[in-house]
Amino acid sequence: MPFRTFSRIGTQWKEFSEKHFGKILEINQRYAKPRIQTNRWVWATLLFLRLYLLLLVGILFFKFFSLL
Repeated sequence: MPFRTFSRIGTQWKEFSEKHFGKILEINQRYAKPRIQTNRWVWATLLFLRLYLLLLVGILFFKFFSLL
């Protein structure tokens, strides 16, 4: 009896994941490439902001683990 229950749950999970995650994958593929054009200054500024964010997160982790 328990095997049937787990089999049923597995089947329901498979149907759920195919239905919902398939939509997410389709949306991600559709918007994988940006449609807007950016110049070098915008690209460089966004790159700088990403690196600055990584630096801040690194400092946050360092501070957290150094206090332990």
